[in-house]
Amino acid sequence: MTEQVTEPATRAQPTPAADPSARNTVVLVSFTAVTNLADGVTKIALPLLATRLTSSPAAVAAVSLTLTLPWLLTALHVGVLVDRVDRRRLLWLANALRLLVLGGLLGAYAADAVTLPLLYAGGAVLGVAEVIALTSAMALTPAAVGPRWRERANAWVTGAETVCNEFCGPFVGGLLVSIGTAAALGTTAVGYAVSTVILVLLVGTFRVRRAEQPERVQDKQSVSAQIRDGLRYLWRERLLRLMALVLTVLCLCWGAWLAIMPLMATSVMRLSPGEYGVVLSALGIGGLVGAVTVTSVNRLIGRRWALFADLVGTLAMVAAPALTTNAWLIAVGAFLGGMGGTLWAVNARTIAQYLVPAELMGRYSAVARLFSWGAMPIGAGLVGVLAEWFGIQTAFLFFAIAVVAIVIPFLRTVTPEVMDRVERAKRRQLAETD
Repeated sequence: MTEQVTEPATRAQPTPAADPSARNTVVLVSFTAVTNLADGVTKIALPLLATRLTSSPAAVAAVSLTLTLPWLLTALHVGVLVDRVDRRRLLWLANALRLLVLGGLLGAYAADAVTLPLLYAGGAVLGVAEVIALTSAMALTPAAVGPRWRERANAWVTGAETVCNEFCGPFVGGLLVSIGTAAALGTTAVGYAVSTVILVLLVGTFRVRRAEQPERVQDKQSVSAQIRDGLRYLWRERLLRLMALVLTVLCLCWGAWLAIMPLMATSVMRLSPGEYGVVLSALGIGGLVGAVTVTSVNRLIGRRWALFADLVGTLAMVAAPALTTNAWLIAVGAFLGGMGGTLWAVNARTIAQYLVPAELMGRYSAVARLFSWGAMPIGAGLVGVLAEWFGIQTAFLFFAIAVVAIVIPFLRTVTPEVMDRVERAKRRQLAETD
């Protein structure tokens, strides 16, 4: 089967002397850092607030579910919206929704009127806002950052997501909640307000131009038809299709690891909370190292093997607890998994920005996030059933086998010839900007 790569439509670019890529990269990284810090605080603060209202584990867990469920329910429709509307305005809309929810929760807390239904409703709106924000930000990047800067920008943005969402956000959230719920919610609101102002500094136009929409077809199509177009495009492009399927398997593994590792650590490995924290932190440290080194890794071994490193890292992450209870070996596996995950995220985003037409970027971004975020809760549920039937370590072995099963399809599809086509698309975009 001959690989087809649809080249993105020609974009009007600034002259090199006026190229805003460097400035826009700083703005996007700053925006990502601030919003992910606020997101991390929110994901700690709301469930902790729920524990003051109920002792039911299911009721408390439902708060976290409301924050993630919108990815399964709204991602495809949000992708259509992102391809129709100015993407920077959608980021402002997302932050406005966040501020509205936090303002309502602060008011309810001050009046001692916080209830579980109110937390569920607030979590759902915050979840929808996150879908809008992350989809818009990914689709906006090609218009904000030129091809020369794009890989570096994706690496810095991914690094900001890792540090602020996985490290600083939960840590700061715990500190703020210990001070008081009002302090946590108020500080989070300030963070979203600051990130809204940061977006003003972006230079450029962030709505798909009419010239990139032949015969204005999108304006005449229904939402369902546009969703089908996005899915059809992904399925037609063999490289992107394979990457989406591989990502689904890898995220199943991540969801399983994160869901069952606390029980593995406490009941099988007999770790203290502090020791488990060290194992868990290895995941984030690996992600940060991947973000810092991705450019060098791509230069040394090529983008193909950098992507393959995520298969190796994820295999190490899920195989280690299947084969040993040694905390240090499991931490090494987590480090490799975190590093591989970041190498994949940066390169997958960059490849998509070279290959996906501007008018489909929102829908593609939504589908890509749907595969990853949607697979994680499925993996969490599946590992629970497997662990119940066969034991925790055997459940991990199942996911290790799943990773091994996708190695050959990956190598047969992501070939040097296919990656050469990606590089040609990159050079073509570079030529258009020179």
